[in-house]
Amino acid sequence: MSGTTTQARDELAIGGMTCASCAARVEKKLNRMPGVSATVNFATEKARVEYGGEVSVDDLIATVEKTGYTAQRPAPAVSANPPEPSPGGTSGQGAAASSTTEDGSGSCNGSHDGSHDRELAGLRQRLIISAALAVPVVLLSMVPSLQFQNWQWLCLTLAAPVVAWGAYPFHRAAWTNLRHGAATMDTLMSLGTLTAFGWSLWALFFGDAGMPGMRHGFDFTVVRSEGSSAIYLEAAAGVTAFLLLGRYLEARSKRKAGAALRALMELGAKDVVVLRAGREVRVPVEQLAVGDRFVVRPGEKVATDGTVVEGSSAVDASVLTGESAPVDVAPGDSVTGATVNTSGRLVVETTRVGSDTRLARMATLVEDAQSGKAEAQRLADRVSAVFVPVVLLVALGTLAGWLLATGDATASFTAAVAVLIIACPCALGLATPTALMVGTGRGAQLGILIKGPEVLESTRRIDTVVLDKTGTVTTGRMSLYEAVPAPGVTEDELLRLAGALEHSSEHPIARAVAEGARERLGTLPEPEHFENVAGLGVRGVVENRRVLVGRERLLREDPEGGTASGTLPEALSAARDAAETAGRTAVLVAWDGRPRGLLSVADTVKEGGAEAVRRLRALGLSPVLLTGDNQAVADAVAAEVDIDEVIAEVLPEDKVAVVERLRGEGRSVAMVGDGVNDAAALAAADLGLAMGTGTDAAIEAGDLTLVRGDLRVAPDAIRLARRTLATIKGNLFWAFGYNVAAIPLAAAGLLNPMIAGAAMAFSSVFVVSNSLRLRHFR
Repeated sequence: MSGTTTQARDELAIGGMTCASCAARVEKKLNRMPGVSATVNFATEKARVEYGGEVSVDDLIATVEKTGYTAQRPAPAVSANPPEPSPGGTSGQGAAASSTTEDGSGSCNGSHDGSHDRELAGLRQRLIISAALAVPVVLLSMVPSLQFQNWQWLCLTLAAPVVAWGAYPFHRAAWTNLRHGAATMDTLMSLGTLTAFGWSLWALFFGDAGMPGMRHGFDFTVVRSEGSSAIYLEAAAGVTAFLLLGRYLEARSKRKAGAALRALMELGAKDVVVLRAGREVRVPVEQLAVGDRFVVRPGEKVATDGTVVEGSSAVDASVLTGESAPVDVAPGDSVTGATVNTSGRLVVETTRVGSDTRLARMATLVEDAQSGKAEAQRLADRVSAVFVPVVLLVALGTLAGWLLATGDATASFTAAVAVLIIACPCALGLATPTALMVGTGRGAQLGILIKGPEVLESTRRIDTVVLDKTGTVTTGRMSLYEAVPAPGVTEDELLRLAGALEHSSEHPIARAVAEGARERLGTLPEPEHFENVAGLGVRGVVENRRVLVGRERLLREDPEGGTASGTLPEALSAARDAAETAGRTAVLVAWDGRPRGLLSVADTVKEGGAEAVRRLRALGLSPVLLTGDNQAVADAVAAEVDIDEVIAEVLPEDKVAVVERLRGEGRSVAMVGDGVNDAAALAAADLGLAMGTGTDAAIEAGDLTLVRGDLRVAPDAIRLARRTLATIKGNLFWAFGYNVAAIPLAAAGLLNPMIAGAAMAFSSVFVVSNSLRLRHFR
């Protein structure tokens, strides 16, 4: 791809894929186009394509169709904004995408889901009818005591519709692929069942199998017999029923695996009450624009991202963050679309709509992750691409080998058919996508966004976790730490007078003192003659007392400060020294010509910070605290959360250098941060964990996003990613191991074709079921 060409990125919904080798073929054909880079995911049935130059979406669709499959742009993922018309003859889909489904859910992905539901229903009907016809055939063929006069002709009557109609999807796909000069799993399935059925027809009409009184036994392995008297109707019908069962369970499981993303997409509100010219008007949420003000009553969902301008309430954000406790909001606070207002009436001003909203971006991140491929899956795809031709050669070799070795056409044919049927590596194609779908979907429910499969590999390797201090380990807001009254003064009196005066100031330290006093005492008196002394503090009159709050210099320079001689009472002097040693900011309070107390404020450690560090250690990670603050402040915070390694007084632009230095020491580094100044370090680390309460830049740079902003979610995120990776590896081991072990058994004549069909079907079901266990991650 040329670096000068602008690359466009698009997504196509691919139809007609039945196995991993189908996905590999489509991917290969797309990647052969000039300037095109494509990834095709069998589980999500989507192609993620980057293209440039002269290539258009229509060209991409045409290439897929020439390969024997269908392609179209999928419906928009999140209907928070009117869908834009897409070029290339798919305009009808956009309309379907934003329509409301029959159950009133208004699913934005309704058309796609509807087609999946119809496909699943059709598959279920085909399975039930085929199974009902196949069971008598299998029983009559396997149990000699049930075989009556001319039983074989009844079996033919029952098996014919199963092979012709029940297995029709396999035959149709095999024929389509044959026309395009390709072979897939369907080729193996179709060839296996048709060969078994064809042999049976020959034996019935031209051999001895159609004679009255013919008896037929069953063996789990290949047995030698007279070829003209052997029929394989039970293999043809039974294998078809097993294959349909496997495909039905696989399709249903894939739908379950993607349920978390669909639920995420459907969380948003469908309509909203907007304030227009002083009146409340209910409109579809798509009509909201940035700057609009809308009303959220108790029990209603917040329609989109915005800022509260009127009212106060508690908002339940559990659907997005996994956090159970509602969060209090008041004017000036931000709220996120899809969260639920639990109590008071709110008026919210819209700040983001459509694909810019937090919900839409979450859905996009999850979908991107589900569309990716782990390195192990790329290997599996390469194996799948060459697997079918190899299996056809092995089957022919098996047939020839048995004929040469034994001269027994029946045993030779049986072994060859067993090879064809057992070989299907569908489990290989499902191993990674299903685990990724379930893992990332479960993460989204818990407020953990995993960017892609490459991230999973990183979580396994990391041994050091660098924690940014402000906003990650600490709240990033000053809070009142302690109040030390002078002898003869009560703590309540100190807080009441200082808090009342500081309440009139906008300084962060003043706000911390005022909030701390109000939390402890409730209401505070109103100050008079308030004056802000730049850089030193504030003074004014509270309850007829002239009060000063600020630095020691303010008390020395003001006659009412009582420290003109330069001395503080011993108790206050000791408290000041202790506060400053611990990295806290000390504020002195005086009234009536004497120092009356000391207040210390500090950026407080987040709730659960120490627990999070303890859990990170339990995962085998060494925590490092990184901050631009001075060493005393950093050491105090590190001691509170039990971190031994502290790197302080680092400029924002030097955080990357710290990460690189740690990596240079041979460590594999994870970085947890939330600010703009953390974005570069997050990108430079082997694994970046962005706090979702932080800036967009940090979230974009991170590999994992912790939506809630609670540090305790970080070890959960790493555990989930590691669990997902372990599931993928377990799936791939089973899928590879199954084929490696099964094909030689079949070629050696140790497997009956029907047993082979059942085993093949259930290998896929096993892989998907193993992935679904991730839904129960806690």
